[in-house]
Amino acid sequence: MSSLVPRTNLPGLSPLGRTVWENVKTAVVAYLIVTRVIKAGRHLRARGLVRSVTDIYRWVLQESLLLALRFPSARKKVETELGKARLDIEAKLVPQGPGVTRHLSLPASGHDTTWILAEMAKMDQESGNHVDWRDGKVSGAVYHGGDDMSKVIMSAMERYCLSNPLHPDVFPAVRKMEAEVVAMVLKMYNNPNGAGTTTSGGTESIIMAVKTYREWARATKGITEPEIVIPISAHAAFDKGAAYLGIKVHTIPVDPETRQVDLKHVRRAINANTIMIVGSAINFPDGNQDDIVALGKLATKYKVGLHVDCCLGSFIMPFLEEAGFPVQPFDFRVEGVTSISCDTHKGNSVIMYRDAALRRFQYYVNPDWVGGVYGSPSIAGSRPGSLIAGTWAALQYMGHAGYLESCKSIVSAAKTIAKRITAEIPELRILGNPPASVVAFAAAHGNPLNVLEVGDAMSRKGWHLNAISNPAAVHIAVTRLTLPVVDSLIADLKDAVNEAKLAPSGSGTMVMLYGLGQSSPVGSTMVGHVAEAFLDTMYKA
Repeated sequence: MSSLVPRTNLPGLSPLGRTVWENVKTAVVAYLIVTRVIKAGRHLRARGLVRSVTDIYRWVLQESLLLALRFPSARKKVETELGKARLDIEAKLVPQGPGVTRHLSLPASGHDTTWILAEMAKMDQESGNHVDWRDGKVSGAVYHGGDDMSKVIMSAMERYCLSNPLHPDVFPAVRKMEAEVVAMVLKMYNNPNGAGTTTSGGTESIIMAVKTYREWARATKGITEPEIVIPISAHAAFDKGAAYLGIKVHTIPVDPETRQVDLKHVRRAINANTIMIVGSAINFPDGNQDDIVALGKLATKYKVGLHVDCCLGSFIMPFLEEAGFPVQPFDFRVEGVTSISCDTHKGNSVIMYRDAALRRFQYYVNPDWVGGVYGSPSIAGSRPGSLIAGTWAALQYMGHAGYLESCKSIVSAAKTIAKRITAEIPELRILGNPPASVVAFAAAHGNPLNVLEVGDAMSRKGWHLNAISNPAAVHIAVTRLTLPVVDSLIADLKDAVNEAKLAPSGSGTMVMLYGLGQSSPVGSTMVGHVAEAFLDTMYKA
């Protein structure tokens, strides 16, 4: 073993000293080999032989692509294609033409309110792709509670538009409202004695949960190489948080029929470095709920955290049972559940913990900063108190009865859509058994229909639905705006299926982008470059 390490000439050492030195080097090499074997074994156990081989295959292809791009001819070809994609994205997102005014520097003198509102109205109309979300053809995106509710929210936000919760002594009312928002949501999820904070949205809530379990595991278990175990259907924010925080992620497949995470795979993936496992109620891609009770048993047995992502289920899931819909347990009544994320309002979310002791690991405190003792509950320092006030006002306006009625109408519409697709469109199938507001449809088993073509056909009819992968499918997140257009959705979907069968375009956004991403690891890499171009375009003035 010692031959693996170059010998070092140590003239001052006795024979015994040299022997000890060689043994130390051997022990170090042995330690490095053993630790890497253990890591490889854990990875293989978590992902399985087939997926591990697939991972290696994808990695080799991606590295080969990067190597190939070093050659001028290949690089030029890829840059040409990406350039076309970038121009196409800019044409859709960036207003063009002589009538477009670009505000690239401060005006010499300030404008009055009349000019500002007129200019905003002009910008609303500059793009030929402007979408009127009020027609109900948008999947999720806008969670509209009616004009009266909007007025209530805006009045609250106007009252506290200059407030900053970083200074609770200056804005005590905002501090009180924030604490009450957390308390109301905790009670709604059956943990009135628990703890939580507000955040800027579901993604921050999830990242805060990942950070909390990392700190908790380091402090209580001495884990320095943390890992998390998540369903492949879990929100991308978990991967995002892990990437930010240097945490390894094991993604676990879901059952192809139930769309619930495979519990045997979850069990195999848990090891001494696992800090948390994850379940969704409901997940974003297909709207299904994982078996939270079974995950809770695993979390309890292996003494790891269990985070339940209810960001999309938020104010639907807690009301399902009372509204008369079947629902499996998912909240703090389930043993093993230690945290839950719930979105309350656009720009506001709540991350909840079973107790305050766990919440403390979320905080950032710096007692030695020259600017004074600095403490922050979440990522943000200064925050807009207006959003907290708007959220508090929305909860007060809706009340229990309002959310119950909203749950009944939205879930009824979602179930109607699922039933009608099953009964009236044999070319399609519903993924799993979604309990709440999201319905995803894929091509029926054995049917050659390209469902992404169906999605593109729906886009041409004015619908803005979401494409998902593994398997290729399209989903709609039902909101109150969807309620009056359910019949139109089904009628347009029937026509879209016929168009996709008889005259597929092969050039729509879903087919080109999502189809490419699923075609191969190389295609996935190219989609990543297109996504980067999209993000660049977001900031082109």
